[in-house]
Amino acid sequence: MTPVSRAALLSLVFTLVFDSKVLADPDLPPWSERAIQDDIDIEALATSGQDPIPLLQALGEHLFAAKFTSLDGAGRPDATGASVPTKVRRQSHLRFQRLAGPDANACASCHNEPVVGGAGAFTANVFVSEGFESADFDTIDPQFSNERNTNAIQGAGLIELLAREMTTDLRRQRHDVLSLARRNGRPETADLETKGITFGRLTAYPDGTLDVSRLDGIDDDLTIRPFSQKGVFASLRQFTVNAMNAHHGIQASERFGPRWTGTDDFDADGVSAEMTPGQISALVAWQATLPAPTRKKNLPDIWQSASTRGESVFGEIGCASCHVPALPLESLIFHDPGPFDTAGTLRQSDMEKPLALDLATLDWIKSLPRDERGRTLVPLFGDLKRHKIADAQNETYGNELLAQRFVARDVFITAELWGIGSTAPYGHRGDLTTLNEAILAHGGDATQSRKDYSALSESDRQSVIAFLRSLEIAQ
Repeated sequence: MTPVSRAALLSLVFTLVFDSKVLADPDLPPWSERAIQDDIDIEALATSGQDPIPLLQALGEHLFAAKFTSLDGAGRPDATGASVPTKVRRQSHLRFQRLAGPDANACASCHNEPVVGGAGAFTANVFVSEGFESADFDTIDPQFSNERNTNAIQGAGLIELLAREMTTDLRRQRHDVLSLARRNGRPETADLETKGITFGRLTAYPDGTLDVSRLDGIDDDLTIRPFSQKGVFASLRQFTVNAMNAHHGIQASERFGPRWTGTDDFDADGVSAEMTPGQISALVAWQATLPAPTRKKNLPDIWQSASTRGESVFGEIGCASCHVPALPLESLIFHDPGPFDTAGTLRQSDMEKPLALDLATLDWIKSLPRDERGRTLVPLFGDLKRHKIADAQNETYGNELLAQRFVARDVFITAELWGIGSTAPYGHRGDLTTLNEAILAHGGDATQSRKDYSALSESDRQSVIAFLRSLEIAQ
């Protein structure tokens, strides 16, 4: 998409919702250097009966590409990049720094390949400094930060909808096994499975306690968290609020405002209420409605033949056991806020009714296949589950020195492969230049698949690469 101009945005605003659902600052001159100028009354929009997608998309696209300035509140001199509002120990003399941030002017500074919203080159790497958010030094030493390459966002709305349905299903299974244990007066165990993905076993006791020691690839609360390379963020809203503060020093009022901090200017940069719930919703909506990755069309015959063979081999050697080709989705209604947003993020209980984005109205959705039950098949090539992906013999994917959100260093969520043909370089650090290198770096749970790949003929290995390179983000 081409970033919208403010004039085009305001034209859409006044065409669609002149009745106070969108607010523009009439006092700003046209040459203003403020990037954040317009807002949306999401309470009014949610109850208006109008389709919220066109309006939210337009503002969200503008905000995603906007280069934030100090007039918007960019920078956080008295606050850290921590997800929980935290004051710095000592103010830094640097407005931008690679370790603790802020480290970017715009979301599109990193998410830009092959289109805005896409992945990033190695030069756009960021540093996740869990436990060192208050550092007053600028270093990329791996003792203090985990270096991460930028993920693409295309198809993120479908990913979150899958995660919501899977979380709901797993929690229903927990409720059922607890009820069974109480009713029978003895421990009961359930094998947790949703959409064909297994998440270990859960034992319930008559007194209502649970044994979660045999869960696999998921947190104890049974919430699927599909975002970040570690799988630690449950929603685009949570991810966006975190990223705005960490990377830009733009603080969302729903977390850093008076309700949680007692002030409108927690970072003490002289700008209050830097990003409203309406503006966060616009960013969420733009990300949630980005088209899902697809497959290259009109391939040369030699490539098409190799790709067809490669997809078959991909399954035969076990890669598809984690990189599941497609998961079924029951509903295409994306509610914002979502059902599993937590404290510090706008929640459904904070609104009269949540925004309802019907993704079924989007043209690109119609190209996705359906199963025999009419469910949308989301071709993500993933399972939304964490796996151990490194070991002593092959530690490439376990080379970080810091755990993130209590997820072990050698554990990562399965990377969705849709779009991988457009998102080189590879690996969580973006330091693997070819898909062959990325496959051979697999260890841990993927050891056997890696060995089976290595044992293939050169022709079959090339066919797997041909298949993976056919999965692209449309431009």
